[in-house]
Amino acid sequence: MAQYSAQLDGVFAALADPTRREVVRRLGSGPTSVGDLAGEFPMTLPSFMKHVRTLESNGLIRTVKSGRVRTCVLNRERLALVDDWLAEQRRVWEERTDRLERFVTDPKENPR
Repeated sequence: MAQYSAQLDGVFAALADPTRREVVRRLGSGPTSVGDLAGEFPMTLPSFMKHVRTLESNGLIRTVKSGRVRTCVLNRERLALVDDWLAEQRRVWEERTDRLERFVTDPKENPR
């Protein structure tokens, strides 16, 4: 998992912003043009494009330009990195709580 640390850092940094999380959520419904996405947020297009570039540079979305229209597409594989990391953390904490439960409830584990 350590080999993914830099990638995870970038993904979590990108998702730290509520506007970018909303863009990711919105793209979960399917590809959308930058113009349509930008219209949903109360900011200028140049400001919105900074969010798009951050998401794109961290691999969460990719953009495709066709003529004058740039379309954003969610990269679900990148989100899988977050799922994998969270699953690993969940497994570690479940093991710890299971050991604690055995310690508290099983007299063989706690010989006092």
